[in-house]
Amino acid sequence: MLHKRPESSGAEGEDIKESPAKKKRSLDTYRAFVPKEQEFLKTYETMESRIRKVLNTTYKKLTNSLSQDNISDEIKYLKNRLLTLKEKSSLDPIYIGLFGSTGAGKSSLFNAIIEQQFFLPVSGSQACTSCIVQVSSSRSKNYEAKIHLLSLQEWNEELKNLVELVWKPGEEEEEEEEGDVGEAVQKLQALYGRDAVTRSYEDLLRAKPLVNIPSSNCIPLTGAQAKELSDKLDPYIRSQSNKDEEEAALDEEKAKMRLWPLIKYVEVTIPKSDMIPEGVVFMDIPGTGDYNSKRDEMWKESINKCSVIWVISDIERVLGDKVHEVLLKESIKAYQGGMCSDIALVVTKSDKLQLEEYLRERQEKHKPIETRHDAILERNAFVKGKKIKGLKTKLGRILPSDSEILDKADLVYTVSATEYWQETCMNKEETEIPKLREYIRNIFLKEKKKLLMDYVAEAFGIVLLAENFNSTRDTVNHYQQSDLEGFVKDKIEALEKEIEKCFAHLEQPLNEGVKKAKLSHQKTFSQLLTRDTGNRGFHRTLKAVCQKNGVYASRIFSRIDFNSALAQPIYDKINPTFAIIFRIQKGTRASLKPCLDMFKDSVQEKIREVVKKSPVTSDCKLNFFIEETNIILRTLEREILKKKMAVYQSLPLSIQSDLKPYYEEAAKIQGPRSCQRMQNILRENIEKKTEGGMFEKAKEKMKMQLQELKGYIVTKLQTDISTMLKLALSHREELTEKLPDLQDEYQEIERIHKTLQRK
Repeated sequence: MLHKRPESSGAEGEDIKESPAKKKRSLDTYRAFVPKEQEFLKTYETMESRIRKVLNTTYKKLTNSLSQDNISDEIKYLKNRLLTLKEKSSLDPIYIGLFGSTGAGKSSLFNAIIEQQFFLPVSGSQACTSCIVQVSSSRSKNYEAKIHLLSLQEWNEELKNLVELVWKPGEEEEEEEEGDVGEAVQKLQALYGRDAVTRSYEDLLRAKPLVNIPSSNCIPLTGAQAKELSDKLDPYIRSQSNKDEEEAALDEEKAKMRLWPLIKYVEVTIPKSDMIPEGVVFMDIPGTGDYNSKRDEMWKESINKCSVIWVISDIERVLGDKVHEVLLKESIKAYQGGMCSDIALVVTKSDKLQLEEYLRERQEKHKPIETRHDAILERNAFVKGKKIKGLKTKLGRILPSDSEILDKADLVYTVSATEYWQETCMNKEETEIPKLREYIRNIFLKEKKKLLMDYVAEAFGIVLLAENFNSTRDTVNHYQQSDLEGFVKDKIEALEKEIEKCFAHLEQPLNEGVKKAKLSHQKTFSQLLTRDTGNRGFHRTLKAVCQKNGVYASRIFSRIDFNSALAQPIYDKINPTFAIIFRIQKGTRASLKPCLDMFKDSVQEKIREVVKKSPVTSDCKLNFFIEETNIILRTLEREILKKKMAVYQSLPLSIQSDLKPYYEEAAKIQGPRSCQRMQNILRENIEKKTEGGMFEKAKEKMKMQLQELKGYIVTKLQTDISTMLKLALSHREELTEKLPDLQDEYQEIERIHKTLQRK
């Protein structure tokens, strides 16, 4: 909620006077930062406060001086923009994804970062966090959480699939109680008891669960202290072992523990922290997805909306572990096609080392190692060097060689939460927990400055528009206005052609990728959907793959995404070109951003030319044109970044759509040799679909998505620039309203804008 501010404007560089209590609150907000960073943030806050004061004053003047009835479209637009802007946050949430397999130490790492050793559940012997947990800080004094549950419809859908996966009417029991089917059994038994695996779907729908399921889809929790909330939270998010209780859970804590199959995700907020800035949101993302469709969808959405992804792997799995490689691959895919702008590999449990074994196997035996401490640091440096090289190689395959991330020195961190607390063998700095906190602060400061500059520029533009409406001087004449509108129209048409050329660079790699995919689909099928050791124990996994239309988060075989695997040869060919087209840093002639920049520059140059020929036109009109075109293009670039995800993901979605009928047919197979029969259905129909142009269709789907993106860009520019011209070129006498004097507001916001540009 906005605080009421005095209406007088401050001078350049002048801080708004604050009461001691308010000043203390301001300092508390920045206590996660070192003094120099606090100084920067205090300056930013002062500027933002001054901007909001100007916007509030401007809005109040307009509201008080104008009738609320029969106002012109121009003034209505101005008021709506002001209202939206003055209530808008100057910082969007910064999502940092802790992405790792279960048991990798994500919760322990997060606890160390926030300086709360046992806040999220941890265990020395097993994986703990069973669902996505989102943690952020707030201005509340309490620790709070919301347990979000699956809806009844979502659970019934999963229940049906679980029963199909485990129920074997008339068949002999097989020794398959572990792994994929084991988790399905656990879920059913947690809610319906030990005999749930022998009951039909219809029977379970009628059955009363062993625990009372809340009528609301959200369970709120609160605690005055971290431990209080942690104790309340633990039963809901801790991974459950296979419990065989046959009776209903009478104990309240056991009842809560039985709810875990219904939990979709958990939101946690903590009070203002000395360690993490307000606005940073951590997402603990376990495993490689989820059997439940909604939770798996959330898993993908969580990864794709992260600004930063930390791939978490413990020191013993980081070199060559299959699950780690899957997680790394998914993260790089998110960097290419999602909102992610930075990736780091965080190697946990870096204190784990058997000294005698290490000394026997180490390569540099000529360098003496006397202590376990020295051995750990040497081993960690080796792992870090090896993984940095490997990560840069993987990123280099899909990114331009001059991409900023490839020049980063710190791509890998070797951390130890245990040693951070105990300091028996490493000091706190050597655990690299403080280094990760610095990483978080730098990301926050960079994003804060960027978004504040955008916010100030947008505020400057809207006050310029208001002042423009107040000008009594004539505008450009109708001939010049028509000339400007015609010029913009021509430039948008030229931009459309340039975008077409830009996207055309994908044609050749798409064609090459399709050829490669058609040659490799049989190999892909054999690698993912068959087993050299026979089908015993695999047919349930294959059934789950079919139930989920080719995408299944298996606990044994990691994440199986058959559609993406079929599309991978196409991705291998298009990735470098795709990255060049959508890069947001240094552009090339094949990139989309330079096309947009050239359009913006040419339009702004034409505007200057028109203004120069019209000496009576005010400076504020020219400034409005310049600022508004900058805002329009910046907003468009952010939207393009979001929409590129749909383009990138179109290949496997097209393949999935083509194969959906055969997945459904195979999923219905039961009885003897069911695995082989499912494989035959899929193999035969994939072959037919390949011959019938399945991969060509996927290629055309991506091209169609690109055309839709091009259409969006063109339409958005036509609409926004047309609105801008209409507003800026409106004659004062055409407006029925008499606007209040806004000269003071204009001068104040101009001072702030210039100050921020200098900084």
